[in-house]
Amino acid sequence: MRNAIQSFLVALVLAHAAAAQAPSVDAESKAAMAVADSVLGALSSGNTAVLARLVLDSAVVGGVGLRDGVERLSLRSWALYVNRKGPSTFTERGFGASAHVQDRVAQVWMPYDLYTGDKWSHCGVDTFTLMKSDGRWRVASLIYTIEQPPACQKHPAGPPG
Repeated sequence: MRNAIQSFLVALVLAHAAAAQAPSVDAESKAAMAVADSVLGALSSGNTAVLARLVLDSAVVGGVGLRDGVERLSLRSWALYVNRKGPSTFTERGFGASAHVQDRVAQVWMPYDLYTGDKWSHCGVDTFTLMKSDGRWRVASLIYTIEQPPACQKHPAGPPG
């Protein structure tokens, strides 16, 4: 019993020390991650006005991965999404984001899952490059992977809706 208590106390102290040393997320990282999350929300809701405010005019979007055994690689302008008419046909949700910020450049890494209607499609990682000007972050590029579990994780909250 004494060894169990000692082991528990050691584990508790180590966990507390690790938490105390864990890096805190600064305000700029939080702001960049919020923009990335808002982009996914705007894409999923079909809100092109919000999307246009969040991405640079010259921004690009691209994906890479295997679908049905065929390698897919694409790179195109955000205009495809910003100028879209009508509601979105998919729901993309990010989770567990992290960010690296240096001056006016940020990189956000965000796992995601994607559903077409209520049907599972795929998951992967979104990598956003953001640039800050006039006091606000905007997306310069979004490059994503197209994967299936176990290579990627579905959203921890389960299916949307």
